[in-house]
Amino acid sequence: MTPSEATSAPITPLTPTLLRVVQHLAGGLAPKEIGAQTGLSAETVRQYMRDIRESLHCPPRCKPSVIVHRLFATQQVAVPTVARPAPQFSPGDLLLVRAVAEHSDPRDVARAAKLAPADLRAALDQLLADAGAKDTTQLVILAHGWKLLTAEPTRVGASQ
Repeated sequence: MTPSEATSAPITPLTPTLLRVVQHLAGGLAPKEIGAQTGLSAETVRQYMRDIRESLHCPPRCKPSVIVHRLFATQQVAVPTVARPAPQFSPGDLLLVRAVAEHSDPRDVARAAKLAPADLRAALDQLLADAGAKDTTQLVILAHGWKLLTAEPTRVGASQ
């Protein structure tokens, strides 16, 4: 499924319960942290994550960074403001930011970022360090806050 195919179907509005969970996800919490903070069981959080993916037309096992991007791109949750300015990213860095926001499989991320798969980890580690992000989900949150990602997906065409 390409990003344009995934976003062409209408998004199912999230229930109030799912919106509470996605607020935590959009705040940078991992599913385990959401369970700990909300008192939900791990199984309940997993089910809610499946429901959120389905509502947003995300692939079944996509990463939280892809879900967060889709949440912001479809305006299901508000994009946070980021107090610090964006670093000076190169065009290649911006391509990698977009790739991790739209793809879960490392081969697809590398292809979308126009990197050799063997170079992906080092490039991603450097990008996370430059952005001051702990992981790709936080990177996507920051990128949206800096207005580096828009709702319009790129036309690189790999599956998510």
